[in-house]
Amino acid sequence: MQIGPYKLQNNLLLAPMAGVTDRPFRQLCRELGAGMAVSEMISADSTLWGHPKTQRRLDHAGEPGPISVQILGSDPKIMADAARINVDLGAQIIDINMGCPVKKVCRVAAGSALLQNEKLVARILASVVNAVEVPVTLKIRTGWDKERRNGVEIARIAEGSGIQALAVHGRTRACKFAGSAEYDTIRSIKRAVHMPVIANGDIETPEKAKQVLDFTDADGIMVGRAAQGRPWIFDEIDHYLQTGEKRPEPSLEWVEQLLLRHLQQLYEFYGEYRGVRIARKHIAWYSKGHREGAAFRNIINDSETANEQQARVRQFFGHQVYLRGLAA
Repeated sequence: MQIGPYKLQNNLLLAPMAGVTDRPFRQLCRELGAGMAVSEMISADSTLWGHPKTQRRLDHAGEPGPISVQILGSDPKIMADAARINVDLGAQIIDINMGCPVKKVCRVAAGSALLQNEKLVARILASVVNAVEVPVTLKIRTGWDKERRNGVEIARIAEGSGIQALAVHGRTRACKFAGSAEYDTIRSIKRAVHMPVIANGDIETPEKAKQVLDFTDADGIMVGRAAQGRPWIFDEIDHYLQTGEKRPEPSLEWVEQLLLRHLQQLYEFYGEYRGVRIARKHIAWYSKGHREGAAFRNIINDSETANEQQARVRQFFGHQVYLRGLAA
C-alpha cells in the first residue's frame, strides 16, 4: 500500500486513539507488524501546545517512518498552520480528524461534527493540502447519523481536494461505538473514488480482516481497540492474509516479557509517577481473557511504583503458567 511517496510494508494501520496511541504504543505496534501507526490527535489550537500532554504527542524521537500526525480543528487557516508546524516538527504525513464522535469535540464543530457541513469540509481539506508538501490523509465516519450517511459525498470532496488516502470507520457519529460497524458504505466509497481507502471498525481477528477486505475491496484496514493489550494482532492478520493460516497463540511467557518491556518504555517516556498510572489501563487490557483477571486488575490499580507494578505482573503471569500446568 502506498500513500504519496511512502510505500508501506503492508496494508495494516494502527488507528489513532486518544490516550492510547502514544509513542511507546505506536513503536510497539510497528515492531509487531503494523505498516503505519497514526499519532493521537493533536488540537490545531497552538495555544494548547505548551501543555506537557501535547508536548509528548509532538515527540516522535526514534519512531520509524512514515510518521503520520493527526490534527483536529474546524478553522481552515488554523488547521493549515497546524499542519505546517507539525511538518516542521517531523510529520511526514498529515492526517485530518473528521471522525471523532466525542461530545466535547463535536460541541466545537470539530471531528465528526464537520460531516454536517460539506462546504466547510472542502475548505479545510483544500487549505491543509495547499499548506504542506507532504501527503494529507483523512479519517471520517460514514456520516452524522443513519439518515445522513454522506460518506460517499465526503470522499469525493476529499479526492477532489487532493487527499491521498481515506480511512473510514463503519459507524455514524450518532452510533459512537455502539452496535456493529457496517461496511456497505465503505464499499460504496471505494467504488466512488480512486485514492486508497482504509476500512476501520470492529476488525478484531485475522478472519474478520480478510472478510472486510474482500467485501469492501478496500486497500487496507485500520485496527484500533482490538490492538489494546494485543499489539501483536497486526502480525497475526498479516500472516493470515499472506498464508491463509492462523498463527498459534503466543505463549504466556512471551506475553509477559512483552508487557514488561512495554511498561519500561512507558516509565521512560512519562517518568515513573505518570508512567505507572498510564500503564494501569494497558496492564488491564493485557490481562483480559485470563483466569482471575478481574481480581488482578483491582490489585494492579493500587500499584504506586514501577517495581511494585512489575512484580505484580510477574506474579500474575507466573500464576497463569501454574494454572495452565494444572489444566494440562
